[in-house]
Amino acid sequence: MVKKTGIFLGSLLLAGAIYIFFFAGHVADLDRNIHEGIDVSQVSPEVLQFHKQIYLADLHADNLLWDRDPLTRLDHGHVDIPRLIEGNICIQVFDAVIKMPAGHNYYQTKDTWDQVTLLVMANRWPIRTWFSLSERALHQSEILHRAEAASGGKLEIICSSTQLGEFLKELEADGPKVGGILSIEGLHALEGDIGNLQRFYDAGYRIMGLTHFFDNELGGSSGGVNKGGITEFGRQVVQEMDKMSLIIDLAHASPKLIVDVLELTERPVVVSHTGVQGTVDIPRNLSDGGLKEIAGKGGLIGIGFWDDVVGDLRIESIVTAIQHAVSITGIDHVALGSDFDGATHILFDASEIVVLTDALLKAGFTKGEVAKIMGGNQIRFLMENLPLDND
Repeated sequence: MVKKTGIFLGSLLLAGAIYIFFFAGHVADLDRNIHEGIDVSQVSPEVLQFHKQIYLADLHADNLLWDRDPLTRLDHGHVDIPRLIEGNICIQVFDAVIKMPAGHNYYQTKDTWDQVTLLVMANRWPIRTWFSLSERALHQSEILHRAEAASGGKLEIICSSTQLGEFLKELEADGPKVGGILSIEGLHALEGDIGNLQRFYDAGYRIMGLTHFFDNELGGSSGGVNKGGITEFGRQVVQEMDKMSLIIDLAHASPKLIVDVLELTERPVVVSHTGVQGTVDIPRNLSDGGLKEIAGKGGLIGIGFWDDVVGDLRIESIVTAIQHAVSITGIDHVALGSDFDGATHILFDASEIVVLTDALLKAGFTKGEVAKIMGGNQIRFLMENLPLDND
């Protein structure tokens, strides 16, 4: 009887392990990254042609977190290289998610046990990533670099403004491909060691967010408990990032942290993915004051596509958020920050983004203004603020 019980329990453990390591990550992906789908046939041939002629760039996608091959076109989630090419998105910022406390929310997230640890295990990442936040960042860079090597030239990781300029020339001459830029969502990835900035730079990271949903060693989060300003360690990190020409991302930053960073940094910042409190009044979204402060220092604001920050799943709600941001900052400081594959509920995926071009034109934006919002502002900002070369 004892032997049979042992065999039964062992079988249960084996079945559980098989589920975790081969199915759980995929199930989580299907459950969290919801793509409603939209009828692209409603878009006129004139708009389709215009859409193909402009550069598109998105400032935030979390594709690297999930158990996928970035080069394989999927029918779930929001982003992969084939769908980016179909949607004419030539520049995509690929973000590394490092840690996500259980029960995270936009109001008061405690730094409790981490859900990403379970996903890392389920995705069969190397054991070195299970208990090290910095190794998780390095591994997600490796995922994108492996995809680049296997892409046959369809994906190129961009690390400098010089490289970006060459990429755009090649895009004109050789046809569609994707320039990927690596970012980190929260510098708790440093694990308190400023020396890891160089390791991340060497791995190709050029944009780094200071916080995510929770307060960390650098400062307060908009969704944290204390929502404080910058810490002394945070000051050291910001100053070092300026020296390295790394772009600071203030998405998820508390209002106090935003003010402190803008007073400290000598360079424009980006808010990679956000909504605006002028349309949806939640702590996660930027206030009118925050919009003015960031734009006033030459910064760029990426408007998100997901329902929480724009209010619902209607494309008109994304457009309304963009209109509000433009009314506060002017046309040159507003961009796209989708949060594709960020455990988000979004109406369209990367291949269907022409519907946003269409909606912006129907809302009264000129073609020149739409070209700036959809990618022109992003490319200009990156050309001006990425390191000059890869050294």
